[in-house]
Amino acid sequence: MHETKPPPLTGIKVVDLTRYLAGPFCTQILGDYGAEILKIEPVENPRGELGESGDPKHHDSYFFLSANRSKKSIRLAIKKPEGREILMRLIDGADVVVDNFRPGVMNAIGLDYETLAQRNPRIITCSISGFGSNGPLRDFPGFDQIAQGMSGLMSVTGTVESGPTRVGIAICDLLGGIFSAQGILLALEARHRDGRGQRVETSLLESIVSILTWSAGIYFETGVTPAPAGNNHPLSSPHGVFKASDRPFNIACGNEAMWKKFVKVIGRPELADDERFKSSGRRIKNRAALTEEINRALASNPAEHWIQLLNREGIPSGPILTIEEMFKHPQTAAREMLLKLPHPELGEYLTTGLAAKLESTPGKITRPPLVGEHTDEVLAAHGYSQEELKRLRASGVIA
Repeated sequence: MHETKPPPLTGIKVVDLTRYLAGPFCTQILGDYGAEILKIEPVENPRGELGESGDPKHHDSYFFLSANRSKKSIRLAIKKPEGREILMRLIDGADVVVDNFRPGVMNAIGLDYETLAQRNPRIITCSISGFGSNGPLRDFPGFDQIAQGMSGLMSVTGTVESGPTRVGIAICDLLGGIFSAQGILLALEARHRDGRGQRVETSLLESIVSILTWSAGIYFETGVTPAPAGNNHPLSSPHGVFKASDRPFNIACGNEAMWKKFVKVIGRPELADDERFKSSGRRIKNRAALTEEINRALASNPAEHWIQLLNREGIPSGPILTIEEMFKHPQTAAREMLLKLPHPELGEYLTTGLAAKLESTPGKITRPPLVGEHTDEVLAAHGYSQEELKRLRASGVIA
């Protein structure tokens, strides 16, 4: 058993000016691995940004709960002079400031990197926007589905019959948050060398364009835009969704050795000698006919029978689970991907576990804060007396 040490970002302080999903997801990642996240919420909204749940018993929505764990919450009127002074004091003692306003907003309110760096040369700022800080779409509002459409992602998702289809989660927002967290970590590492911070930025559009990989590669090599392949892998066959006697499931037959084993496992060894299926290229060209042959063979047994049999032979295969089924699966439990934490309003708070598991310096998840829960604690730690806190609260600067 290895001795565990504090999470790797312990001692890093982040002022979080974000909202919606991309920005909060970025800072949540940093918080999960030990950074102190000071989430600034407006005084005028006691439920915080997007905090309305529709349930009068609970202040927090699933939207807020899913992207704001491992943080401290402060309600602050940053448009008031004293509120602005408090914010600047927090930033003076911080390592990172994160926002996802439209480009230009941080400059307009005097919180741009150049201004902050004059006060704190070690500061790192990170801005997440829809399309980036320059270019013809700079000032356009950016939401996940708009970016999914513009990035080319929707054009290769779905089927020819369905037309362009969005990914079922807010993939641009989430990847925007992940790449922003990555950029912040890189900037922190660079700061070790020269002692100075820097500006980091990404956008929802760039987050998807950067991961198009082989879809972009097909276009680069052939000049042809890839068509949507549905549940089929565009470069491999059989590789996709197939039907057993009880339900569909996935098979990924990734090379010739797997293919030769596969036809024997399903009881159709003669398919290996069929001229239509003798190479990967021919199997892709004749995918519909091959799928029909495979489904006919698989119809004799339930999906779990084939999944076990194929995996024992080294052929990747797996079920298509609902969210509920996934969270009940023993593999999910074994990897601690469902966590239950106490919550003062909900009683029990459910959340997903950490994808990156560090053996010696593991991350630590704490429940999302109640809006404004840590206002007094954080401000007291930054030198404000109890008398000052009472006065600031009475004047509406904090809550």
